[in-house]
Amino acid sequence: LIDSCTIGGQRYSDGWARDQRVYFRTRFSRPIDHVRIDSIPLYKDEEKTEIAGYGLVAHLSFLCLQDNADSTIVIITALSGVDEEGAVANLSAEAPHHDFDRYQKDASRQWHTALSTIHAETGIMPEVDTVFYTALYHSLLCPTVFSDVDGRYRGADRQIHSLTAGHRHYSTFSLWDTYRAAHPLYHILFPHRSADMVQSLIAFGEENRGSLPVWPMWAGETNMMIGYHSVPVIVDTYRKGIYQPDAQRTMALLRSTAEASGQPDLAYYRHLGFVPADSAHWSMSKTMEYAYDDACIAVFAREVAADTMQAARYEERAQAYKNVYDRESGFFRPRLASGAWKEAFDPFTYSEDITESNAWQYLFSVQHDIDGLTALFGGKDSLAKRLDQFFDTPTPSHISLPVFSTGMIGQYAHGNEPSHHVAYLYNKVSQPWKAARLLRRILTELYRNSADGLCGNEDCGQLSAWYVFSAMGFYPVDPLSDKYELGTPLFAHVAIPQPNGSTFRLTAHRLSRTHLYIESVKVDGKPYHHSYITWQQIRSGAHVELFMTNREGVCWY
Repeated sequence: LIDSCTIGGQRYSDGWARDQRVYFRTRFSRPIDHVRIDSIPLYKDEEKTEIAGYGLVAHLSFLCLQDNADSTIVIITALSGVDEEGAVANLSAEAPHHDFDRYQKDASRQWHTALSTIHAETGIMPEVDTVFYTALYHSLLCPTVFSDVDGRYRGADRQIHSLTAGHRHYSTFSLWDTYRAAHPLYHILFPHRSADMVQSLIAFGEENRGSLPVWPMWAGETNMMIGYHSVPVIVDTYRKGIYQPDAQRTMALLRSTAEASGQPDLAYYRHLGFVPADSAHWSMSKTMEYAYDDACIAVFAREVAADTMQAARYEERAQAYKNVYDRESGFFRPRLASGAWKEAFDPFTYSEDITESNAWQYLFSVQHDIDGLTALFGGKDSLAKRLDQFFDTPTPSHISLPVFSTGMIGQYAHGNEPSHHVAYLYNKVSQPWKAARLLRRILTELYRNSADGLCGNEDCGQLSAWYVFSAMGFYPVDPLSDKYELGTPLFAHVAIPQPNGSTFRLTAHRLSRTHLYIESVKVDGKPYHHSYITWQQIRSGAHVELFMTNREGVCWY
């Protein structure tokens, strides 16, 4: 109890995020009449047989006012990951008043500014506007600012660090999810924030003995999910000119993450060319995710660090996905350390070898090498056939869908991330009308203006970032690429102001519920014959015109 209207304290936990410390300062608009503090046991197990420690709960009492008096209590809380003094400074700087309406209006103004980074007009149905801007709102809720108003933050080394003025340190990175579309969206809309986010990832890696974060929260590593997907986020900002500190220092950090000692999964991956199922959980998925991240390191080595030797080495590692492809079954599948395929393989089964998916849903998880994947399948016709099968094949009766397989279309699971880019692969086989038909179905059936308007876990903005991109009419199939595949927009007009003062515009002529297919494309008034638009076109303020039709079977490129 600090004074009659103020309390302070901290919360420590060592569960999902290791060694998590949250400091708080709370101010009340009325004096506290009485405080009672109880001690509660914290158990090590669900059966509550072994006590791990004790926690404290404060019960605050306030005197009742007379009937004609205002009995409202305004409670203002500030947090800090550094110390209680940081929470005090944050409270003083960010919320010095007891005026709830003032802060509500200020928050509304800030969100209006953030959501105005995209101007989307003339949707195909009335509720599209609400769903779109709700999705954009969801996309921007994470990552979260973790530094205090004075620039201090607690690092992964548990030491207190200070930022230079004008910068912020971020946490809450769900990278297995958000590297796919959320971060590419931030790069377009908020490049200055993307730069701070990448600096936060790099700082975490340097403070964490050379290992970039997997899923960091409040200075702690949760080790949730797989891969080292800080890498594509970092490399993409370099390639797009958003963040460009010391290249050699960053290259060393990328390599120390990929070469980390003391991690058996990575040791097997480097030695065998795959992660064996008899030695690791989620082995097949890890192999494919490591391959993607290594492709990103190769790009950085060749284009930024000018290290051709390491570029060649990581380019070879990026082909490791082929080591878990079984030509006989036509699927990626788990292998044993001996090299033999793990038996009892069923592509519909959700097993410990594949991360939150089955073999169908990981079949197209080679975003960095679609040409190589196409060759594995036997050419474009075979890829087209596999895509058809993917979206048309129902789940057999002997398979029980797990909680993360939601938004199902055949074996496509929109409620989870590995499927998110797959519909756009129809562009790679010159059948864009099939992509448009599927995308329109996903956009209008799996996102709704209702309390249950999402078909799966938001995953820190990825599910909604997919919608924002796709509703505008384009999507980053390979997040590291500068290409965004065209799909089918929900708006006739989209405008995105750019940092250089120009405005990127996309106009969909004749767009309607029935006119969902692209017949032809112009860029800056000239005929355009590619299935994608580019980062440079967006940044330079190009005008992309889509001429829509209700006819299937049209390919403009």
